[in-house]
Amino acid sequence: MTSAPAADVAEVAGLDVSRGEGVTTIKLNRPDKFNALTWDMYKGIGNALNAAAEDTSCRIVVLTGEGKWYSSGNDLSNFTKNMPEGGPEEMALNAQHTLNDFCDLVYCTDNATFKTPFVSLGQSPEGCSSYLFPRTMGFAKANEMLLTERQISAQEACDNGLVTRIFPVDTFKAEVDKVVQHMASLPPQSMMISKALIRHEHINKLLEVNKRECETLRSRWLSDECMTAIMNFLSRKKK
Repeated sequence: MTSAPAADVAEVAGLDVSRGEGVTTIKLNRPDKFNALTWDMYKGIGNALNAAAEDTSCRIVVLTGEGKWYSSGNDLSNFTKNMPEGGPEEMALNAQHTLNDFCDLVYCTDNATFKTPFVSLGQSPEGCSSYLFPRTMGFAKANEMLLTERQISAQEACDNGLVTRIFPVDTFKAEVDKVVQHMASLPPQSMMISKALIRHEHINKLLEVNKRECETLRSRWLSDECMTAIMNFLSRKKK
């Protein structure tokens, strides 16, 4: 599958956006930082998704990461910089570490792991995970992941409904490319209508949950507890 840089999307450091054969690929490209997301990358992902939605030739959007990591989530050094206008709302509307549940299909390598360290960083669930995780995994498993921050394996993620399928590291890209090329070849209107029907019952609920999570997250970010937890984390990284 061949692709070229998307000329209508502004370049953003740490983010590669390319387009070809009906597929838009958004790649997180900060492998030295475990593909952690900066403020500019959050905005860039949102712009790329909007551009893909307006592009009548685009059939599929692929979100992936360069190197061994998909993403370690939010770059916590963001908190030492000025927060952009929109704050958590902008982040939640554009992209987040819990983006997987918004994707139609999620594929991972057999050595992938998943973790949501919200509580230890003085924060709260985001990306509608307070609603989607219990709905997908059940309350017991969702609570274990969101409250105890237990890291789970690729197989556990697949068994709990967070991942569609697991592929070996060596064949991952080739296997995913097959799925992407197949989906891109299907009748686009039928695909759009089918996706709309599948998501229809949950759109308003997700908007409601997103608003509540953003309001909570904003208050957490302004709290002494959150700032102390993040500063402690950054101090440990420097040692």
